[in-house]
Amino acid sequence: MKHAYTALVLAAAIAPAAAQPSSPGTADPIVTLTRLACGTPGAPSDVGRFSDTYKFTGLKVQITYSCYLVRHGDDYMVWDTGFAPGAGPTAPKTSLADLVTQIGVKPEQVKYVAVSHYHGDHVGQLAEFPQSTLLVGKGDWDIVSDSKVATTLGAPFAHWVSGGGKVDPVTGDRDVFGDGTVVMLDMPGHTPGHHSLLVRLKGMGPVLISGDVSHFHENYDANGVPTFNTNRASSLASLARFKDIAANLHATVIIQHDIRDVGRLPAFPEAAK
Repeated sequence: MKHAYTALVLAAAIAPAAAQPSSPGTADPIVTLTRLACGTPGAPSDVGRFSDTYKFTGLKVQITYSCYLVRHGDDYMVWDTGFAPGAGPTAPKTSLADLVTQIGVKPEQVKYVAVSHYHGDHVGQLAEFPQSTLLVGKGDWDIVSDSKVATTLGAPFAHWVSGGGKVDPVTGDRDVFGDGTVVMLDMPGHTPGHHSLLVRLKGMGPVLISGDVSHFHENYDANGVPTFNTNRASSLASLARFKDIAANLHATVIIQHDIRDVGRLPAFPEAAK
């Protein structure tokens, strides 16, 4: 009888807690993904330097430059900022700040500006978002914030390096909004702090945005490592992880520099949902 009484007491204590809804009166945030042109594609480029095993000698591929605006409820995040306007023949015709304004988002509404890595074709327009918290892999931040680093590498980050803006160096993976819908994925190798991005959309499903874990289809398929990557073993491990995530989530893969992949998302100003 004693055991039966104890069981009844435990059941009565647990039942009310189990019956409570986890988030009464709340709804899942709207999550959307808009692709933005962050550079002007030129003629197909010789991609021989993207393989350290001479795999693509003589091959030419159409390279593009893409950035993204992620909406999460009432918050916004920009992923990569491309080339700066006026930076040469591949510079964008319209600034990133103007592009987000065209779809009804003021630059000061952008909560986070996140970069896959420190290369100039991904960070050229950081200065358009001085009020945003900068999310950058710690391995990259340690380099660009080092006073001994060449000014050309650290220049786009000057506002945050000087303390004028808030920076959050990212170690490992980062669940940006805390609900698993937008995750920076730790993918070192191209640079020490390189990251890719996972965005889970209600309609389209999971979308994986590469950063520069790979640059074009042929190299992705061949597990190619560019000659200018900072660590070969890490590059291969990151690419293998990226592919496993893509397979396990049945994700749409967007290789940011491959025009064939960028076209999988709606054309600006429409957003993937």
